[in-house]
Amino acid sequence: DVQLVESGGGSVQAGGPLRLSCVFGGIVTSRYYMAWFRQAPGKEREGVAAIDSAGSTTYAGSLKDRFAISRDSAKNTLFLHMNSLRPEDTGMYYCAADRGVVPNTELWESEYSFWGQGTQVTVS
Repeated sequence: DVQLVESGGGSVQAGGPLRLSCVFGGIVTSRYYMAWFRQAPGKEREGVAAIDSAGSTTYAGSLKDRFAISRDSAKNTLFLHMNSLRPEDTGMYYCAADRGVVPNTELWESEYSFWGQGTQVTVS
């Protein structure tokens, strides 16, 4: 069975950093697209960042200025490094994976088959 387990969420003051981790089980992550999504209270889930098997990254809007996605395939782990956090970054953060993501759809929720349970990030 495929398992994705996020960790690293918590409460942080505005302007602070946070690093999220997602450990994958049951898949060879080096062959998969991997991504982070988030869902703010009362809003739809949205793509944050994605990384393909070659290490190429995609970011939503201006998040690239503050967020960085990375992967450690040897440890089957995906990371999201978040800096200069703002209250509007508050939400549940999910990791996702899939082998067959079509280029230019890397931040589309519908492209991903495997999902974690999420980790809460609260910025105040």
